[in-house]
Amino acid sequence: MNIKKMIFEDSGSPLVLFESSHGINKDNLDTSINPGENFYLYACGGWMKNNPLSPEYSRFGTFDQLRENAREQLKELITNLSDNPDSKIKGTNAQKVCDLYKMGMDSIRLNKEGASPLMPFIERINNSKPEDFIRLLAWMHNGITGSFFTTGVGTDPKNSDRNMLHIGEVGLGLGDRDYYLEKNESNSKILDAYEKYVKRMMELIGYDATSQQRVWDTVIAFETEFAKNKMTREQRRNPQLRYNLRSMDQIRKDYKNIDWDIYFSELGVEDISEANVASPAFMDFLNSYLPTLTQQQIKDYLVYEAVSDSSGVLSDDFQNANFEMFGRVMSGKEEQEARWKRAMTIPNAMLGEAVGELYVNKYFPFENKVYMVDLVENLRKALGKHIDNLTWMSDITKAKAREKLSTFTVKIGYPDKWKDYSEIIIDPDKSYLENVYNASVWYTQDNYKKLHKPVDKDEWHMTPQTVNAYYNPTTNEICFPAGILQAPYFDLSADDAQNYGAIGVVIGHEMTHGFDDQGRQFDKHGNLKDWWLPDDAERFTKLADALVAQFDAVEVAPGVHANGKFTLGENIADQGGLRVALTAYLDSMEGKEMKNIDGFSPLQRFYLAYANVWAGNIRPEEILSRTMTDPHSLGQNRVNVTLRNIEPFFKAFDIKEGEKMFRPEDERVVIW
Repeated sequence: MNIKKMIFEDSGSPLVLFESSHGINKDNLDTSINPGENFYLYACGGWMKNNPLSPEYSRFGTFDQLRENAREQLKELITNLSDNPDSKIKGTNAQKVCDLYKMGMDSIRLNKEGASPLMPFIERINNSKPEDFIRLLAWMHNGITGSFFTTGVGTDPKNSDRNMLHIGEVGLGLGDRDYYLEKNESNSKILDAYEKYVKRMMELIGYDATSQQRVWDTVIAFETEFAKNKMTREQRRNPQLRYNLRSMDQIRKDYKNIDWDIYFSELGVEDISEANVASPAFMDFLNSYLPTLTQQQIKDYLVYEAVSDSSGVLSDDFQNANFEMFGRVMSGKEEQEARWKRAMTIPNAMLGEAVGELYVNKYFPFENKVYMVDLVENLRKALGKHIDNLTWMSDITKAKAREKLSTFTVKIGYPDKWKDYSEIIIDPDKSYLENVYNASVWYTQDNYKKLHKPVDKDEWHMTPQTVNAYYNPTTNEICFPAGILQAPYFDLSADDAQNYGAIGVVIGHEMTHGFDDQGRQFDKHGNLKDWWLPDDAERFTKLADALVAQFDAVEVAPGVHANGKFTLGENIADQGGLRVALTAYLDSMEGKEMKNIDGFSPLQRFYLAYANVWAGNIRPEEILSRTMTDPHSLGQNRVNVTLRNIEPFFKAFDIKEGEKMFRPEDERVVIW
């Protein structure tokens, strides 16, 4: 169900609604700071002072501010939906959204039920026999969580028109392998808290102290072994390493301690001839590890997994324990977010496009889509110019890159066809947990139904109300949901310099992902295929390595450095987005008067708008967590480190040699 992720994911700080303005909001600035010494603090220092972190949040920035605005809009939509006659008709989307939200808000019922909705799950696990293991695992994978390994259907990276089965590594309770393997004071504190959390979860389902200790011993032993054998963060970024096609006959032979026929039969999946094994080394380990486990250990681990992943839709005791661990200890939050926010997360996730349809009807004007279409095409032309002008790439590879760029599919605002949720049944007479579980089963089965069918390239991988954007390499598409197309990222009343510096850079960022260290490995059709001349690939890698070194040099906390390799794709995209967006802006202003506004030149407004996109405050715990788990650099580094490679930025703010923001020309890294 991944309830934990849906409920306890960081989402921002206090709500501050944006007011559109023609020029730069000077309140965001800290003019006591020299822009040549620390541009991030100059551009964002005022905002940071005016938006201190409240107890509910571990990080809060303009990105999160926009998310909070969207959540307020969604709250209004969902609460008002109860006045819609359709909400009283069983089986309508309105009924499903309303009832899911109401169940999440009904703390009295949830606290009265306590652990009881979960107990049938626990009893099924504890009453199982050794011969039931694979059936039990399939049942867990069908709607609860991916224990031991994961399976699912997705695009074949080397044949983007078809779907295929993928077998992947197990997830970890703490998210990243280094929490288990790197010995330091911070990780020790987290592991101590994790022990308390696991024992508390077991206490809440009635386990005594001895049983709690037994479960903890199993959990930490299992997850430590899993961590030792999982890919590193950097390895997971390599699509070639993660593509290992195997016949089912070979899979049965190599991983014989998993009865694959029974497993897939339980899931209702038939006629499987092959699968991609994302991590053969992990599966080799798992195959040898499973026979060493006792039946009690397996039961204990599956019980813990079921409890932890369900905690977000159970009573306050479960939710509070989860917050203490993943909110307070790992992220530094001081207070759990309001119940309505947690309650809204579930219908927004389970019935995302149903909510999205309501959202775009009220909050996404058609003129926003029209403007975005033009903006995207301007960015596409600009990136084409940059490709043509590259000095490190041959003409042959340039031609291939231009072909890929020309075939980008662009999705803006919302899908043309909405997802059908008619088979999801939300019954208010059943528990919150049971309803969410049943919806999760539907999602799992809906995913498996894609096997043996062509890839639906019209499908969206984000809901319209999502405040984000993406590039998908296997469909070669860029997508900008309606949620992100709001101020300060996108504001029709702002001047073009600001819009190009904000949403324009976002567009350029996603386009550049098609040519980052991962995206460049996929061709114009979305196939994992090497289309580069070897010398060009070598020169790209040399430039990328230099960019890695720039970010590696940044100390994000005492003794802790940024991970330039892990964040490489995003760093390449940030730089490409900035450079391409500026070119697109200048091209769009050809023949037009470029005026100063409020004392700032167009180029200054462009770079200030970009910096304001990443304005934010963050707790020390969250800095450490994100450095280990987030492929995006911290906001300050997305501004300061990236801009130090960009010549027009130096000219815009008259940044001179000797100032900290200045980087000598021979040390600058320019890729796209």
